[in-house]
Amino acid sequence: MTWMAWTAPTAIFFSVIALLLVAMTALAILRPETPRVGVLRIETTRGDRLFISLLGSAFINLAWLGILGPPLWGALIVSLIYAGLVFRYV
Repeated sequence: MTWMAWTAPTAIFFSVIALLLVAMTALAILRPETPRVGVLRIETTRGDRLFISLLGSAFINLAWLGILGPPLWGALIVSLIYAGLVFRYV
């Protein structure tokens, strides 16, 4: 992969996303899901909630960078809390 400027954080980020997708696929095969209605009043599945979590986390990290700048450890903690709330209540 010398043709691409991979850094360790970039490789870790994409590896985690790939592992999340594999885990969600395995979970959907082993334990089929039924959509549920949460605080958004729309039916969501685990995949929908994962997408909402990833999208919201991207905005959290961008806002953190714009307001406070690096490092992003605080944004990671806020994103994990946000993802937990999305999976619980959405």
